[in-house]
Amino acid sequence: MSNIIPAEKRSIVTFVLLAGLIGSALLFTAFIRSADDAFFLCSTASAKSRAVAAAADYSATPIQLQAIVHYATSTITPQQNIHEISISFNVLKELAPANFLVFGLGLDSLMWASLNPRGKTIFLEEDLEWFQKVTKDSPFLHAHHVRYRTQLQEADKLLRSYKTEPSCFPAKAYLRGNERCKLALTGLPDEFYDTEWDLIMLDAPKGYFAEAPGRMAAIFSAAVMARNRKKPGVTHVFLHDVNRRVEKTFAEEFLCAKYRVHAAGRLWHFAIPPAAANTTIDGGDYRFC
Repeated sequence: MSNIIPAEKRSIVTFVLLAGLIGSALLFTAFIRSADDAFFLCSTASAKSRAVAAAADYSATPIQLQAIVHYATSTITPQQNIHEISISFNVLKELAPANFLVFGLGLDSLMWASLNPRGKTIFLEEDLEWFQKVTKDSPFLHAHHVRYRTQLQEADKLLRSYKTEPSCFPAKAYLRGNERCKLALTGLPDEFYDTEWDLIMLDAPKGYFAEAPGRMAAIFSAAVMARNRKKPGVTHVFLHDVNRRVEKTFAEEFLCAKYRVHAAGRLWHFAIPPAAANTTIDGGDYRFC
């Protein structure tokens, strides 16, 4: 049919969109830098001239340049579509440089890192072979190989059993060393626990066969980290593949419909406030929402 776009043209269109996003990140960072410089100037005229000069002097980070070259020379495109990507990008434009935690290494990892210039972007990946391949091709990425304690086939059991385990309750839940709560992510690198994350992208681990880890623990742990936040502001959590039953069910249980602020395609965006910003919580109540 005449309205179907050929594959090669789709690749070109996708590259143009990705280049636009990365280019926008470059311009946005230049603007922030110029605005910071201009803040201390006395007159409006001199502030404008300094802002223009600072923007012109701005240099891209190595990972941004690598991302542009990568997507310009590859026919492989990210897993998320442009509408899904734009939701996270809009938040990064407001917060960058930010602390950005991404579950999963993928075809979009270079893009995510480049959209958070001079911020802290960390990737967690459970597939060792895939981890080695991606980090070999993209050594600029800050990534960790991790292991999970769950399997997708346990999802329903985990959803029932956490309600009787006090160390899983929202008022008492913690992650590092919490062996009693199977939904808590334990044994991960120290910086996972020691960093307050501004954005958390849940696009892994695998969740499409029975023995896969599933995203149950990642979703639960994202909720715990968001609720335990000490810094001002909310934690932005992005969950992909919400068309699948487990992702949707656990999101509704722990991330809460009342905190969902955007949706596009297979992605939901939650803005979760710290527990201190919520009403008084009963220490014996298992409910997150």
